[in-house]
Amino acid sequence: MPIRVVQLGTPRTPGEGLRLGTVRRPPRGVNKEDFAKRDYFDLWLPDLAPSAPLVAFAKTAPLTGKHWAAFAKKYRAEMRAPAAERLIALLAALSHSTSFSVGCYCDDESRCHRSVMRELLRDAGAAIRG
Repeated sequence: MPIRVVQLGTPRTPGEGLRLGTVRRPPRGVNKEDFAKRDYFDLWLPDLAPSAPLVAFAKTAPLTGKHWAAFAKKYRAEMRAPAAERLIALLAALSHSTSFSVGCYCDDESRCHRSVMRELLRDAGAAIRG
């Protein structure tokens, strides 16, 4: 039952299970009761989102080349905090017994923290789809 890494707000796939939103902020203009109904997330997990200062850094230039590399390095550093490491270990362990997905709003996963999170989860022993 591997973890799926998804773009929040996209239609769910069969068997996707619980959807975790690893984003700093909930979707704007959407009532809390509608987050799951509108395919955003069932549970908000901002502890695995980039910090507010890192999001601000990301917005200073296009996330390409050196800027992307710096962002990914800083995000990895944030995810080495004990609380984040414990959450990643928990998700990795759960990936072997239950279906769920993690995600973010970004259109391009290759330039989104979820691509780095995919690697961190894999490194922690998670089963990951795709």
